[in-house]
Amino acid sequence: MNQRKGLVLILLVLVAMFSWSVGSITLAQSDMNVALIIAQGGLGDRSYNDLAFAGLTLAAQEFGVRVVPIESSDPVGEGEQLLRTAAEAGFDLVITLEFSHFDPIVVVANDYPDTLFAIVNVDFVSADNLVNIMFDEHTGSYLAGMLSAFVTTDASLEQTNDEAIIGAIGGVKSSGIDVFLYGYLQGACDVNPDTQLLLAYSNGFGDPATGRELTISMNEQGADVVFQVAGGTGEGIIDAAADGGFFAVGVDSDQDYLAPGSVLTSMLKRVDVAVYDTIARAVAGEAIGGTVLQYGLDIDGVGISEMAFTRHIIPREYIDQVHAAREAIIAGELHVIDTRTVDADTFALIDENPTCEGVAALREAVGME
Repeated sequence: MNQRKGLVLILLVLVAMFSWSVGSITLAQSDMNVALIIAQGGLGDRSYNDLAFAGLTLAAQEFGVRVVPIESSDPVGEGEQLLRTAAEAGFDLVITLEFSHFDPIVVVANDYPDTLFAIVNVDFVSADNLVNIMFDEHTGSYLAGMLSAFVTTDASLEQTNDEAIIGAIGGVKSSGIDVFLYGYLQGACDVNPDTQLLLAYSNGFGDPATGRELTISMNEQGADVVFQVAGGTGEGIIDAAADGGFFAVGVDSDQDYLAPGSVLTSMLKRVDVAVYDTIARAVAGEAIGGTVLQYGLDIDGVGISEMAFTRHIIPREYIDQVHAAREAIIAGELHVIDTRTVDADTFALIDENPTCEGVAALREAVGME
């Protein structure tokens, strides 16, 4: 049996298993089969993938759809095979969380016009049976950057020093990761134009040891708040902050509980809401193929956590200013640049100079200053 046939058989078995297990705990309201292709880092990351899986299982319980999460040791290299195998196995809706599938998903969607496909974090590919799921990560990250810049020089907090230095660690350099990092930098610079950002990439989403090492290095250089945008690698970032007595900023899910008092806040990207909503629309028969579903601050698709373990130590004026910025963004009175929307030369202004000067140059280039 070749690998492709093996995947088909495995998926067919999983469909049968989930049909029984879901039907045993819910009313069978839908005959729809849904596959969720897990991104780099895998399930168990307590971040992006786990959050999406929560939305998948909630949809299974509420709508009676049969659901299967699909994991691969190489979701990037096996992208087309994973998508094609899911379609051949008879899934009605195939959602992929892996950004790198933007090329193969178009090919596969055209080959299986009766299957509805959805991809998260991509809006520049289109097909009549393809849904693009997008988030305004730059706006939520802006708020986290504001809060980080406020606290980093606050002498009343034992976790911080008097240097305006913060850090950010991405998983793999890509437009989908950079939009977090440069939204974060914009927010920090608007609070304090003297803020310095230490920036690094772990080159993976499942390597806590590397995340820890990079974080310790940043702290040794003066950073007392480090934003993690690296999936499972981020657990090492958060652990390093907890051990070192400084702050981390979580991502995607509310990660504040992972190190109570050491996670300043988490930048929420509600992929659980998006996965659930996409399935709900498909179950209702809504014609969502060929559309972009956008999740922003206005519908709590992004934002920051409730800060259950740190809110009591953060000056109220900081919280109020962050909240005011949120409302201004929603009202269109405050614009945060989505770096995915600018051309390569304009993007280079900040990518080659990730400083507040780079932010100013970027804004000037797009006509904001």
